[in-house]
Amino acid sequence: MHIGYARVSTHDQNLELQQDALQQVGCKKIIVDRVSGTVTERPGLTQIKEILREGDTLVVWRLDRLGRSIKDLITWMSWLEQEGVDLQSLHEAIDTKSISGKLTFHLFAALAEFEKQLIQERTQAGLQAARARGRLGGRPKALAAGKQKRAVELYEEKRLTVKEICEMMGISKPTLYAYVRQAQSAS
Repeated sequence: MHIGYARVSTHDQNLELQQDALQQVGCKKIIVDRVSGTVTERPGLTQIKEILREGDTLVVWRLDRLGRSIKDLITWMSWLEQEGVDLQSLHEAIDTKSISGKLTFHLFAALAEFEKQLIQERTQAGLQAARARGRLGGRPKALAAGKQKRAVELYEEKRLTVKEICEMMGISKPTLYAYVRQAQSAS
C-alpha cells in the first residue's frame, strides 16, 4: 500500500499541491502534519510509524517534508529498511524499490557521514591549536569564584528569594542552582 505524508510549517499554508500529487500516485492514506520541520516529534510521523507495514511504500512530495537534515532522512531510511518499507520522493524522483533509488539514497548517507567526520576533524584540530596557544575553551563562568560562593551563601540563608538573588548577581535560576549543587557536592 502507498501511504502519503504531507507537511506544512504553519496553519496558513496550503496542503493541496502535496495532497493532489500524493493522490495521483495512488496513496490510499495521506497523513498530514501542520508543524515546522525542525520539530522532530511530529504526530503525523508517529502515526505513520504505526500504520506502515512490510511491503508498503511511504510517499512524500519532497524529501524535506520528511526531514530537514540528511541525518533525519538517514534515520528515517534506516527505520524504513528495517521495517521492509520503501520510500518514494516525487520531487527528487527517488524510489528505493529500485536499485538506483537505493543507491541514490545511500550516496546521500555516505556523503552525510563524510561531512560529519570532516566537521569532527576540523573541530578537534581547532581545539588542539587553541590549547597549544594556552586557550582552554568552553563557556566562561558567569561569576568569579568569590561571587559564586556569595550567591550560594545568600541561597542558604533563605532571606532572599531565588529571583532576588539571581537579579542581584545577574545570573539565571539554572546557573544559581548549578552553583548550589556544586557547593553541596564539594562539602
